[in-house]
Amino acid sequence: MIYDYKVKRRDGSEYDLSELKGKVVLIVNTATGCGFTPQYEGLENLYKKYHDKGLEILDFPCNQFGHQAPGDDNQIHEFCTANYKTTFDQLKKIDVNGKNAVPLYKYLKKQKHGLLSNIKWNFEKFLVDREGNVVERYLPTTTPEQIDEKIGELINE
Repeated sequence: MIYDYKVKRRDGSEYDLSELKGKVVLIVNTATGCGFTPQYEGLENLYKKYHDKGLEILDFPCNQFGHQAPGDDNQIHEFCTANYKTTFDQLKKIDVNGKNAVPLYKYLKKQKHGLLSNIKWNFEKFLVDREGNVVERYLPTTTPEQIDEKIGELINE
C-alpha cells in the first residue's frame, strides 16, 4: 500500500503517506515545460471539485523526460501557481525511473505495469483508492477530465 512510503515535501520535510488513509489519491509526475503541462488546469479542476470529499493530488516534478522540469522546487511551485492557479502543492522533484527512482514509484510501477513497466513520459498518473490500493494507471495522453468519472466513483464508494 502507498501508506508504507514516505516522500519529501517541497521544503524537504518528510511526508508520511499513511496520513492519506481514507483518501482517494491521484499521483502524477509532472513537468513545467512539456506539451502536457496544460493538464495542470484539469488537475486543479479535479482538486477543487473533489478535495473536500477526500481527493488528494501528489504532484511530483520530474526532470527525466526531455529535461522539461528545470528550476528548483520553489520555482516550479511558483510557475504552477502563477500560470495554472494550482492550490495543491508540488512535492520535491524526483526521479521516477532508473537507479535513483524513489521507492514509491518503484512500488507504483510494480502494482500497475505499463508496456515496459517504466514511466513513459511526464504526466503519467496513478489512481489510488481509499484503502491505499493502486486501481488505475493512466498514460500521459489521458487528460484529468477523462479520469473525473472514475475519481467520482471512488469518492462515492
